[in-house]
Amino acid sequence: MSENIPVGISACLLGEAVRYDGGHKRLAFAVEELSPWVAFEPVCPELGIGLPVPRPALHLVKEGEAVSLRFSDKREGDLTDAMTAFSQRQSDRLVHLCGYIVCAKSPSCGMERVRVYDAEGKNNRKAGRGIFTSVLMSTLPWLPVEEDGRLHDPQIRENFVERIYALHELNSIRQQGLTRGALIDYHSRYKLLLLAHSQPDYRELGRFVAAIGEWKDLQAYFVEYRLRLMSLLAHLPSRRNHTNVLMHVQGYFRTQLNSRQRQELASLIDGYRRATQPLLAPITLLKHYMAEYPDAYLSGQRYFNPWPEALRLRYGR
Repeated sequence: MSENIPVGISACLLGEAVRYDGGHKRLAFAVEELSPWVAFEPVCPELGIGLPVPRPALHLVKEGEAVSLRFSDKREGDLTDAMTAFSQRQSDRLVHLCGYIVCAKSPSCGMERVRVYDAEGKNNRKAGRGIFTSVLMSTLPWLPVEEDGRLHDPQIRENFVERIYALHELNSIRQQGLTRGALIDYHSRYKLLLLAHSQPDYRELGRFVAAIGEWKDLQAYFVEYRLRLMSLLAHLPSRRNHTNVLMHVQGYFRTQLNSRQRQELASLIDGYRRATQPLLAPITLLKHYMAEYPDAYLSGQRYFNPWPEALRLRYGR
């Protein structure tokens, strides 16, 4: 997983001056931290439909059951069809992406809680989704999508990075030539990571993998597995689930560790459970024991190395 990962992004978040007022919304995390590891593909949907910079601001308007994209200064012009058509064309050519970062609150790019106005431009409710992002997410339902504001949350940021790396590795398997064995090996590498997200969904996906031999069309199986996997990973992992995973891994060293070592490890895991230790603390000690007492299954688990260590995630919680 050494090559850069293709990730779409709202152009303004890279610092490009494409917003309606001629400004940008540069996202430091993307530009300064994530950019060495990904190949960003910037898109500004509003420029994509031919609007200039600067331009009147746009907003979403609800009339009856329909939501349209219009100029906020009430000048004539319904941009809904143009934006929808552009969004569909773009989405169709972005199937290779492993993630997408969109600009929050934007009537074209916002992922959630975008203001929707009535026909008079009043009574706005934060209940909409930008047209471009809506089409993108419906066309590519497996794609990890996040908006810039939410990525300031360390857990959401970590989850997004985890998902783009997981999807990149899965796509690489397809590019190299799908086999049942390769998909089963992939799933095996992700077992502990999946367990940290949702135990019921982990078990359900396990049953689906066990039935891989019943599928004659492996490409169709891949498409369904990808959707189920990414849906599972979209659940934020819980402290309780992480604790269960850590205790499960602890059991692998029951016979190798002495009493003091077992107590130290148990104390770190309990400290994480009680939120007095970051997740990195017990994981670091477990990785030390994995190096000292190698285990082929554990060494292959993505749970311990889901992304490049230089990204410095898992440090603050």
